Amino acid sequence: MLGGFVSALRAPDLRRKLLYTLGIIALYRLGVAVPTPGVDYQAVDICLNLGQTSSIANLVNVFAGGGLLTLSVFALGIMPYITASIIVQLLRVLIPRFQELHSQGSEGQATLTQYTRYITLGFAALQAASYITLARTGGGVALYGVECPVPVIDNTAWYALAMMVMTMTAGTALLMWLGERITERGVGNGMSLLIFASIAASFPASVNSVLNSGSDWVQNMVIVGVIALVIVVVVVFVEQSQRRIPVQYAKRMVGRKMLGGSSTYIPIKINMAGIIPVIFASSLLTLPQLIVQFSGDDPAPWVIWVSQNITDPGSPGNIAFYSLLIIFFAYFYTAITFNPDEVADNMKKYGGFIPGIRPGKPTADFLDYVLTRITSVGSLYLAIIALVPQVVFVALGLNANIPFGGASILIIVGVGLDTVKRIQSQLEQRHYEGFLK
Repeated sequence: MLGGFVSALRAPDLRRKLLYTLGIIALYRLGVAVPTPGVDYQAVDICLNLGQTSSIANLVNVFAGGGLLTLSVFALGIMPYITASIIVQLLRVLIPRFQELHSQGSEGQATLTQYTRYITLGFAALQAASYITLARTGGGVALYGVECPVPVIDNTAWYALAMMVMTMTAGTALLMWLGERITERGVGNGMSLLIFASIAASFPASVNSVLNSGSDWVQNMVIVGVIALVIVVVVVFVEQSQRRIPVQYAKRMVGRKMLGGSSTYIPIKINMAGIIPVIFASSLLTLPQLIVQFSGDDPAPWVIWVSQNITDPGSPGNIAFYSLLIIFFAYFYTAITFNPDEVADNMKKYGGFIPGIRPGKPTADFLDYVLTRITSVGSLYLAIIALVPQVVFVALGLNANIPFGGASILIIVGVGLDTVKRIQSQLEQRHYEGFLK
């Protein structure tokens, strides 16, 4: 892999793309440190130093590169865009117009991308208003997990709060534009690389939290390092694994040419849904945390039960609920992204068939059978990767949402593998000489 990067730096075009990508990532990290107008950073430091951050904002803060808790210009990160992209994909099932656009090729995809941008701005405005409200009311308890003695936002006039919302929304729009520039002129998927940079930037603070975990910091550091290494190995093995279903295309005459007669395969990954089920499950798990935090000083008995059995990290109820959500969304998202009926129809249209399986509905049933069995393994893999580090970190007295968790490592390894593949493919195209010299 290092040799590939050295070769990429030697190639002028790839070196230009790599430097362009690194420049945008550096600009993104600079924006994370730029304060939003109206936020008192000294008060923010006081609130952060008083106690452990609330778990409702911890995961989002990791994806935002640490900018959420400081309410910076890029406080929302790229999460509104991810949410909007997922919703647009879900709407393909509910709205026939979206499915029609998806099947129209590049023009339809451009229209869906424009819809995604509009939805992103709407989500960014709503999330910005929500986080500013959480920081302004209740002394910051909902956002920072502690009762802040000083207000985080000095000016609470409507125009000042509106300026903060517009600033954070504009920051998300700028991040979306930067991600698209990386995709067009850089290397890899720009949005994924920005998330990669956000999570990687949180690792030094996570190492510091482990070092300050007490007298057993050496033991904790060794355990955390071993768990992270094992997760990386498992993620690389599973993400590279796939079930290849052979497909044979019959020969057919088109004009005076004979086409077809080739053999290929349909690659079905063990984890077809990627990190989406974990993100969905984590988002839904914050809803009971919101109910508990806004229930007041004298909560109802059912709120106390939810606090003890659902929102407490490491509790059996929290682990069971989190696991069921991950498994459910793994099946749900896989069913949306991979349609066996559509694949079978396309194969039949172009004269393709699976050996031993009749074209049409029998092919769709076979693909659905294989996909269901593989998704069962993939969903359990996601649940284990996401939960094992959380349980171990809680047992060690560490923060369960630090970037050494399975979800963060899954994103980092997946984005890293995808970026390396893109660089290698461009190197192969550059050094390919063909049959003639």
